[in-house]
Amino acid sequence: MKNAESAPADLSGLSFEEALKRLESIVESMESQDLALETLLARYEEGSKLSQVCQVKLAEAEVKIQQLDKNAKGELSLKPVSFPGQSA
Repeated sequence: MKNAESAPADLSGLSFEEALKRLESIVESMESQDLALETLLARYEEGSKLSQVCQVKLAEAEVKIQQLDKNAKGELSLKPVSFPGQSA
């Protein structure tokens, strides 16, 4: 397992699965190991960033799913999404 200090600076390039796996690893190590305060803080910070990455990826997936629409032939196609307060 990598140390928090060796984690990539830009975590947004990770896939959802990679970010979630890393986040789970961080939580497990924080719960099971006797770590120095500085290490705990670094892992907490990285975990917070990974959590944000996961939330963004999930939100993006949700928008894509909401855009999917079946046409009369039963084929899936993307439909435009309108957000509240947005004029058409």
